[in-house]
Amino acid sequence: PNGGKCVTARKGTGMTKLTVTGRPSHAGMAHEKGRSAIREMAHQILALEAMTDYSRGITVSVGTISGGTVTNTVPSHCEVMVDFRIPDEAAGIEIKAKMLALKPVDPDTSLAIEVELNRPAMVKTAEAQALLDQLIGYADAAGFTLIDAPVTGGGSDANFTAALGIPSVDGLGAEGDGAHTLREYIFVPALPRRLQFWRKTLSTLV
Repeated sequence: PNGGKCVTARKGTGMTKLTVTGRPSHAGMAHEKGRSAIREMAHQILALEAMTDYSRGITVSVGTISGGTVTNTVPSHCEVMVDFRIPDEAAGIEIKAKMLALKPVDPDTSLAIEVELNRPAMVKTAEAQALLDQLIGYADAAGFTLIDAPVTGGGSDANFTAALGIPSVDGLGAEGDGAHTLREYIFVPALPRRLQFWRKTLSTLV
């Protein structure tokens, strides 16, 4: 991340699907008989995103939303998908409990909540630091400085290997920035030195 730094710690990741069921009704002739799922979801989105706590490394982001059928009907269905990131297992358990405890603001609507913790946090260990120290030497030989990144919110398969107690580092691919955006790029002139780094790593690391 951020130009080509090495990753030794990642947040854990989770996904939540929240579905609101309301009551359909004609938006003009019988508006008062309807119970808008979208209106209810607006309350729930604010409650979900309020769970973000930057000081603790917890983020909650509603990534997609869909609902309603046609414009002249009070919507009876709305659904969101939520991404959340947590610094450790305890925070994951806490956030999951908070999400499952959500209640409808309008008692005439109902919520269905599915929460999945899909990646454990990758916590930096002394063994991971020792591995990084070796890789820093290989990077020096390849002509660049390998820097340890701060804890990143992005998840990877290294979350799983680290959770198994295997010394793990990550983010050793191409240098670049702008992940998951239309401005994402790699720095092509750095590819030869990265190739040299990997030749050294794979032929020497035991």
